[in-house]
Amino acid sequence: MRVCQFRHLPTAWDESDTMPFYDIMARQDKTDEKKTVATNRKARQFYEILEVVEAGLQLRGPEVKSLRGGQASLDGCYARPNDSGELFLHNFYIPPYVFATSLEEPLDTRRNRKLLLHGAEIRKISGKLTTKGLTLIPLEVYFKNGWAKVSLGLAKGKTGADRRDDLKKKAIRREAEKSFKGSYRG
Repeated sequence: MRVCQFRHLPTAWDESDTMPFYDIMARQDKTDEKKTVATNRKARQFYEILEVVEAGLQLRGPEVKSLRGGQASLDGCYARPNDSGELFLHNFYIPPYVFATSLEEPLDTRRNRKLLLHGAEIRKISGKLTTKGLTLIPLEVYFKNGWAKVSLGLAKGKTGADRRDDLKKKAIRREAEKSFKGSYRG
């Protein structure tokens, strides 16, 4: 028999007994908790994604609060390295946070935001961007374990014929799924 050292629990209980006032629960594994804030829906329509990279976003306090609100937009957004070897996200819209009071002047809603990557990753991406026709576009912005992240796609622009082919393939796949839908009862 063990003796309890807490005042609000019974003074003693057997090994076979459970603790009377507490349900001991296993801690949730939060390693891959991901909350999507904004997605670039047209990215896969207009670009062929060759490689995907995850990068951190350098944000100010009110921007983080506003981003958690989920009103950000990735339309017309792109990433590009500067002369000093850093990657920046251009034209990413984060609306101003209404309750921000600590700043003297409000932040620009479409300012360039620094992407946080290791130096080797930046050099690798910059080397691939020198290839003609490749660009770096954001696919989605999300919070992962409380940190703001952006999923970047190394992409090549699609021509009109490529887009038409994709639409045909999608229509054929949709027709096939529709024909199988009624015949199979699982």
